[in-house]
Amino acid sequence: MSEPVGEGTERTPEASGAHGAVRADLLELDQSASAARYEPRPTLERDDGDGKTRRFWSWRRIPAAVVAAVLLGAAALTLYDVAAVRADHPAMYWRRWLADQLATDPLDNTWVLVGSGVAAVVGLWLIVLALTPGLRQVLPMRRGPTRVRAGLDRDAAALTLRDRALEVSGVQSVRVRARRTKVRVRAVSHFRELDDVRADLDTALAVGIGDLGLAKPLALSVHVRRPTKKG
Repeated sequence: MSEPVGEGTERTPEASGAHGAVRADLLELDQSASAARYEPRPTLERDDGDGKTRRFWSWRRIPAAVVAAVLLGAAALTLYDVAAVRADHPAMYWRRWLADQLATDPLDNTWVLVGSGVAAVVGLWLIVLALTPGLRQVLPMRRGPTRVRAGLDRDAAALTLRDRALEVSGVQSVRVRARRTKVRVRAVSHFRELDDVRADLDTALAVGIGDLGLAKPLALSVHVRRPTKKG
């Protein structure tokens, strides 16, 4: 006798048993009864992508706007002063002061060294911004057959995994923080053994991380504790 599952499909006892056995083998945990010897379970990887997805590049609008504004203002001020001098007007005070300082102050002057250091730091910052992709908040997802690039916000990934964790029996509250390469889970359990709750969280979250469809599955770190007693 079979049990109808959906329109046009049936599930036999043999198929259900086989499915359960396969899933149990897939999600079986090697957990110790002692919390001190607990080892987090690695996340389940789904290798249906090409493994070549890279991080998204930021447009760097704010740094580009700041640099453009500074350069535009400096260029406009210098051009105005040069045009004024060509028209037989005296040079602006800042240019005469700067020329005098450059002509009289030694290179080991404190303010010269401070200004040089600030300019070097700003230049290094701009180089780093130009050579790094940015957008650390967006996690690249696997590319499907359509080759469309997609990304998942880290806060959205953390919220999804938090909902998964709250479905585990014994979990009273949970806090999930998703990083670029790792997910940290801090859960509070008010009943059941902590090792059992931790093992179930590992199972649920490993499946949840696989369901996110990320190009590089995140590592998983789970910590479970009892509620803090008040008074």
